[in-house]
Amino acid sequence: MDVRGERECKSCGTRWSYYETGSIECPDCGSMRSVGIGERSTHTDGNADLDLSAARDAAADGDLRGALDPAADACRDYCQSRGFVSGGDLLDLDDTYLAAQELRRAAVLLGDALRTSDEAERYVLALLNGAEDGDRPTPDEVPESLRAIRGLAYAAAVDAYRADVRTYCDGEVPEPERGLLERLRDHAKRVDALDGDVSPEDAERLVEAARAIADALRGDESGVERARTRLDALA
Repeated sequence: MDVRGERECKSCGTRWSYYETGSIECPDCGSMRSVGIGERSTHTDGNADLDLSAARDAAADGDLRGALDPAADACRDYCQSRGFVSGGDLLDLDDTYLAAQELRRAAVLLGDALRTSDEAERYVLALLNGAEDGDRPTPDEVPESLRAIRGLAYAAAVDAYRADVRTYCDGEVPEPERGLLERLRDHAKRVDALDGDVSPEDAERLVEAARAIADALRGDESGVERARTRLDALA
């Protein structure tokens, strides 16, 4: 949506950046009576922070089962509030978002399972402890039992990012990025059709292709070739 980037409190006169806070509430006096001023820009990001403290506290007490529901809830709320256009600028497809998409699915899977392996539990703990800081496990660390979870998570992340890329371009993506974005969509759909059952390396290539397309749209001339290379490796 197009919003005015600066707001002014009608109660105390304080001005602040809506792009930074994502809120119409005055940061000084708490009043909800504010007005937008300045130029409008496209803005889709809710400026949310991922807060996994409740889940980590439960896990620290040795209760991983008790940590799964709050972890899944926190990641779901975070992902639903996130966007990738801020004040007209295209943001990165960041590691915190990727980790949150994966953790929310892994937590649900483990919560529904009658038995879980030590390897899977260690992996989920690694996600839980690293997601807030954008620290996500590498492809070779993904357990076989959770590789479909990573595939589905990254396909969902790429799909959400692709939608905001189109918003950033006002629906008119230039060539050659447009064609690359269509190929990216097709590969994400394929991962969904396979219920995420692709190699973690292929899931990573999907993310790298999305990032390279974004780089190209922001003026990085090498982005197009890097995107093609990643997408060709998925064919």
